[in-house]
Amino acid sequence: MDGRIFFFNLFFKKNKHNVVSVSCLRMAEGFMMEVCVDSVESAVNAERGGAGRLELCSSLLEGGLTPSIGLLQVVKQNVKIPVYAMVRPRGGDFLYSDRELEVMRKDMELMKSHGADGLVLGALTEDGRVDAELCMELLALSRPLPVTFHRAFDMVREPVVALETLVSLGFQRLLTSGSDCTALEGLPVIKRLVEQAKGRIIVMPGGGITERNLQRILEGSGAQEFHCSARSSRDSAMKFRNTCVTMGASFSAPEYGLKMADVSKVRILNAIAKNTL
Repeated sequence: MDGRIFFFNLFFKKNKHNVVSVSCLRMAEGFMMEVCVDSVESAVNAERGGAGRLELCSSLLEGGLTPSIGLLQVVKQNVKIPVYAMVRPRGGDFLYSDRELEVMRKDMELMKSHGADGLVLGALTEDGRVDAELCMELLALSRPLPVTFHRAFDMVREPVVALETLVSLGFQRLLTSGSDCTALEGLPVIKRLVEQAKGRIIVMPGGGITERNLQRILEGSGAQEFHCSARSSRDSAMKFRNTCVTMGASFSAPEYGLKMADVSKVRILNAIAKNTL
């Protein structure tokens, strides 16, 4: 089939609501942009900007925790692109107690029953390896939903070995910054992982991706998907402000500042990826 006709057919494929499928458009263009969001407004903005998939979390300041069922339900009512729900009961490391695992199992059941299109999770052993036994159990609980192994991967002892473990377990996707603070800094490792994966698992760069470095990351890694937050700051609408009080720890988000996915930033990243890939 002629490539232009194929693209045309995918672009104009509509769902039961007679709305063009954005995810089909992303597939036609050869890339997928996933945006991590922690609010309904961010989810709507990400879709408007051209995101093909959402990673839904709470507390992005802590790297993303399990969202509430209420948030999942309202996001699903307001967007049409796939929504993958984070399953992470707390911030900090990825070595979980039996009680924390009980929470994760319950959260997975609830996310599945309330419309999540996929799940995002990860667990490690105390010696810095993928907890294969636990992940096998969680993958079984997640079926038939696809599952992404999150940036717990960036804390493993041996990335090459860990990748093979994820492939053997049946994870569909790996989110990684290449075992470094940002995807740009971890680019050499991401490139090696993409080459090692050979299509057996999707390696998705994420961590500090912006319009200034996306082209370099995509060209340097060979990845076809990428993960970003594309956020900007917005001042609170509060007129009365008590600046003497903070609601969290000494290092926390400002009480009168909000961070939201920015439609224009998502569009710019979308355009860069389209031109690069």
